[in-house]
Amino acid sequence: MDQVTPNLPSRDFESTSSFYSRLGFIEGWRDDGWMVLTRDSLTLEFFPHPELNPADSWFSCCLRLDDLSGFYALCTEAGVPEQCWGHPRVQPPQKEDSGLTIAALIDPDGTLLRLIQN
Repeated sequence: MDQVTPNLPSRDFESTSSFYSRLGFIEGWRDDGWMVLTRDSLTLEFFPHPELNPADSWFSCCLRLDDLSGFYALCTEAGVPEQCWGHPRVQPPQKEDSGLTIAALIDPDGTLLRLIQN
């Protein structure tokens, strides 16, 4: 099976792992230069970027989900605030003109994860 995984920045692997573990991700690999987190069929890979300013981050990826509303609920239950600013945060699902339903999760490092309903 072919697959692709996003390569995302982390200012601190321990903090990143802790944040994503609240969303059901587990560490599959970590050393000083790389970390891999998985949740079911989702894989996120992280590289160290300690000097990153989250407010200036332009990193992003899309998570295409069979249960967007369930994952969104998990985010809010894990304490990720629903707001329009700050890191981390979530923004609720909306039906776009394209017909796709999309929500947004911004992690503590300022990375935008578009949450798209399959």
